[in-house]
Amino acid sequence: MTVLDGIRTVTGHIGYPPSWDCEACGEPWPCPNFQTIPPDRLTTSTLIPVMAFLLSRAIKDLRGRPEGPEPPEIVQRFVWFLPLSDDEARAIALRLR
Repeated sequence: MTVLDGIRTVTGHIGYPPSWDCEACGEPWPCPNFQTIPPDRLTTSTLIPVMAFLLSRAIKDLRGRPEGPEPPEIVQRFVWFLPLSDDEARAIALRLR
């Protein structure tokens, strides 16, 4: 079982590369439904290592697509639960390229 399969088991909402759209609702993942999972089911301490693991792959898959998100937007999308400024998101994206 992969990390993504484990998340699907807990939340019912998961996105896979290269599109990173949610299988359940079709929204860009992590989708709004995933983002509202109650904290007792998916905590920040669980999310940080998982999203850090997925973020580099997501940036490689999503950047440069026509009308697609820029790397800092991808960082903010995947770590929505952290209060990052645009500059901080840009710095993280540059490290993960």
